Amino acid sequence: MSAALVWFRRDLRCFDHAALYHALRAAERVHCAFVFDTDILDALPERQDRRVGFIHASLLELDAELAAMALRAGGAKSGVVVRHGSPLECIPRLAQELGVNMVFANRDYEPAAITRDREVARRLAAIGIAFADFKDQVVFDGDEVLTQAGKPFSVFTPYRNVWLKQLDDFQLTPYPIGKYAARLAPKPSGATIPALADIGFKPANLRELNLPTGMSGGQELFEDFQERIDDYRRTRDFPAVRGVSCLSTHLRFGTVSIRQLAAFAARRGGEGANTWLSELAWRDFYQMILAHRPDVVDHAFRPEYDDIAWDDASELFDAWREARSGYPLVDAAMRQLHQTGYMHNRLRMVVASFLTKDLGIDWRLGERHFAARLNDYDLAANNGGWQWAASTGCDA
Repeated sequence: MSAALVWFRRDLRCFDHAALYHALRAAERVHCAFVFDTDILDALPERQDRRVGFIHASLLELDAELAAMALRAGGAKSGVVVRHGSPLECIPRLAQELGVNMVFANRDYEPAAITRDREVARRLAAIGIAFADFKDQVVFDGDEVLTQAGKPFSVFTPYRNVWLKQLDDFQLTPYPIGKYAARLAPKPSGATIPALADIGFKPANLRELNLPTGMSGGQELFEDFQERIDDYRRTRDFPAVRGVSCLSTHLRFGTVSIRQLAAFAARRGGEGANTWLSELAWRDFYQMILAHRPDVVDHAFRPEYDDIAWDDASELFDAWREARSGYPLVDAAMRQLHQTGYMHNRLRMVVASFLTKDLGIDWRLGERHFAARLNDYDLAANNGGWQWAASTGCDA
């Protein structure tokens, strides 16, 4: 085809990128775009949101790197065309303006995202433009990992065993972007990335929170973790120790590649790397659960637990939320969340268990609070973790 458009979402990198690779292989000229989605942004409670700042900084780096890649390959200066609005309107309009034959994107498994993509595809088809999506943010998706009966798993350990058995070089091979970079289209004249203020947000100092942004930030943290991964199993459960990877926000926004991370862990081997590889499998597992059971967003994975009569105790929920429960570890965890947008994974288990099992409060209230505060908020992992802690979920 003559031209294609790659719609970046939670995949803000230009290496080992499935949709970008397939577009570059298929089209003579490839444009890149990102939409600051007002359907999401307008619902945020605060105008200084660390996640929006992370996305903005990562977009600036992506834009610069796409330009450098294209120039190195002998092409024209490329970059990201950024729009601010609803993607239902922005993507079809931009695709038509650029005269592309197809829009390429990486797959998203959240129910709202699936609905969005179907509607975008429908509107594109109405103007004669095709839409294609690809697996990128997980190692396995859809029906790639099933029970012997051909059903989705509901217990993690047997899922992980099949996941590991199917893990091979093919699944972990990176997509070679650089060799096709000359096909990156020139950035339209006058196209610039709006400042945060232009989309109604204030900057947040992410470096002060030890959260470097973009592809370079992801690589920085990954290299740091490579030096510590052998101790991961021993140190990961201690919140005062830097034992975890600290890559969760980069995984959430795709500034690192899941294939790159899984390939390193699989090659490294040993107790620490194998334990971390299992955590990456957990991430796939929760995405699979969400894709097959979108009802878990509002309901218990095990339907009988929708009948639990949770306590209506707003004063206790407020004490938990405001870090004044009187339990030092719980309150420290909540302060960490509020001050940094991050909470150590062991503390997430502690505070979720405390809210649901000790205070008897509905897991959905805690999940929504995390959703508003976490830098690495991911619906599948957040929902799965909260339902696991509350014993309403799979493998609880």
